[in-house]
Amino acid sequence: MSPENVVPPPLPVVWRPKTGRIVAYGFAAVLMVGAVVMAVFLPPPFTLADKVAVVALAGVIAGVLHLLGRCRVEADEQGITLVNALRVHRYEWPEVLAVTLTEGEPWAKIDFADGMTVGAMGLQGSEKDRTVRQVRELAALIRERGEAEELG
Repeated sequence: MSPENVVPPPLPVVWRPKTGRIVAYGFAAVLMVGAVVMAVFLPPPFTLADKVAVVALAGVIAGVLHLLGRCRVEADEQGITLVNALRVHRYEWPEVLAVTLTEGEPWAKIDFADGMTVGAMGLQGSEKDRTVRQVRELAALIRERGEAEELG
């Protein structure tokens, strides 16, 4: 099926990486369990403050892993929301021009009418066929919802 023949999915829809979430949240869980077990069994001269610090450090690292695991692209009637590790971007449909996934790139990129391009960390290139399908669905929605008018 060619990319132009892809039927847009019903809205609202959320695309998120599968492997990235499993890895991020899996490591976070193992890290937290390991830190708590280590804190419980730390022998003297380690104090309660040392044990709390070990668990707190693990919590900070787990928080960073959460930032990576939460990445996604959401589409609804009004537009799209890109949830990346550190920022959330919201765009209305007329602002969105195209989505591209170049082989070898870590994630898809979305082009906007104002000339800006934003990486969509929720569409990760490492998941190859799954991400190609997701990018085609998003491209179909962009075609259906109307691209921005040509400037000039």
